[in-house]
Amino acid sequence: MPSAVQQDPGPARMRRSLGVKDGVAIAASSTAATTSIGIGMGTLAAYTGRQTPALLLLAFLPILGIALAYARLNRTEPNCGSGYTWVGRSIGPWPGFLTGWVVLVGNVIFMAYTGAVTGSVVLQFLNKLGLYSVLGLQLDPSSTGISTAVGLVALVAVTVTAITGVRAATRMQMWLLIFEYAVLLTFCGYALFAGDQPFSLSWLNPLDIGSPQALAQGMVLAVFFYWGWDAAFSVNEETRSSSDAARGGLIALVAMLGLFLVGALAFQRVMSTEELIRNGPQALTFLGSKLAPEPWASLPLAALMCSAFASLQSSVIPTARGALAMARDRTLGPVWQRVHPRYGSPAVGTLLIMAVAALLAVLAVGIPKLNDMILTAVNSIGLTVALYYGLTALACAVRFRDSLRGGAVRALRDVVVPAASALTLFGLGAYLVWDYATMTDHFEASPDNGWFMLALPALFVLLGLAAAAWAKWVRRAPYFRTGRGTDADAITLPMDADGAPLPSPSKG
Repeated sequence: MPSAVQQDPGPARMRRSLGVKDGVAIAASSTAATTSIGIGMGTLAAYTGRQTPALLLLAFLPILGIALAYARLNRTEPNCGSGYTWVGRSIGPWPGFLTGWVVLVGNVIFMAYTGAVTGSVVLQFLNKLGLYSVLGLQLDPSSTGISTAVGLVALVAVTVTAITGVRAATRMQMWLLIFEYAVLLTFCGYALFAGDQPFSLSWLNPLDIGSPQALAQGMVLAVFFYWGWDAAFSVNEETRSSSDAARGGLIALVAMLGLFLVGALAFQRVMSTEELIRNGPQALTFLGSKLAPEPWASLPLAALMCSAFASLQSSVIPTARGALAMARDRTLGPVWQRVHPRYGSPAVGTLLIMAVAALLAVLAVGIPKLNDMILTAVNSIGLTVALYYGLTALACAVRFRDSLRGGAVRALRDVVVPAASALTLFGLGAYLVWDYATMTDHFEASPDNGWFMLALPALFVLLGLAAAAWAKWVRRAPYFRTGRGTDADAITLPMDADGAPLPSPSKG
């Protein structure tokens, strides 16, 4: 037996100890509401102005349809591969592989920019303590370069934790989540009553959004806001029944809608659109300073820091785990399924993913302002998430198309709603691709440049197709003959040092 690798002991069933409450907690943590609200409301306001609450309501509808499709597929075929497995079987191995690929790529991009966000929040804390420079270096929270440098240190730290101490870390994440939401609801709830900006019913009217381009761009950003609820469906091997995972994901999704609406309305009651856009990723900190004196004004910043660290930490684990599942189908190389002999974790894959995320973060330093980097990353992730959500919903409609002959309710639930949700996301994506392709006539590494915004997700998809071709014709993966992933109860997922299953994918 090689000293650095533990050989696969063979098929093993996971401990089915999780219930609905666990699924809710996993999905809620993954969606990272505090981070999305804290750094994303200004980005949404740049496109939709005072109609951000309306946009979040509108975007919820296709996302709810996607969630219902996930629940239906999960009842039939619970599998940690989720979309990768379901799309491969229902539509074909090429779109199935692409679904798994964009999930991995999306998580890596998320880690890259979340590292910079985490660094920015740490720098904001240092500024609060009166520390504005070190050895002549300005500790500017809006600087991509210095924020990325601090974030890389955080990325290394959480990667080590992901390999060696996951169980303790996830217990702490639960308490951090409670703290985050308590602070968020307290301040946003108070802002709804104490804010001096007059409320208008037009805030809830999507027809008042300025242009189709603004609507489409805002919808894709809102898809990113909701992204993460599907983490509940990736722990099928640990849940007592597949319906527990489905209920957990759906309950968390509805809860996120409530949090996002409260956050959006609270921000607009306290800040003008110009203030919201200008403060960008520091908007939550600005909210705290307007509503309370110190030290209470720093509580929202503390909540954002907790959320940012949790997001970064919990993104490292699912990416390596997803790569492990694909490697067992031989659609990815064997390096991704190497297990540490002591900790029982996919250590090599985790380190590789950290390295790729760190490289992307360093490359993004070419975008001088953190707010611009966030906008670029979120747009790229939003398009790829819309792609794999749409493919998964389409897989549901294809697999259960016979329900069209089984009654109106079944047809609506199993085919019509998933298909309509998929087509909505595909339509939004296609419109944005056309808009990006025609908005500029030259290439520039800037979030205002359409070719640059289009090049990133296009590159991810092209790399995915190249990786799929290699898996099919070089590795000769059986997945490309059958479209079927490894059965859920046959797959051996990593265990920690105590022999317990590693935690599920999450966004924070």
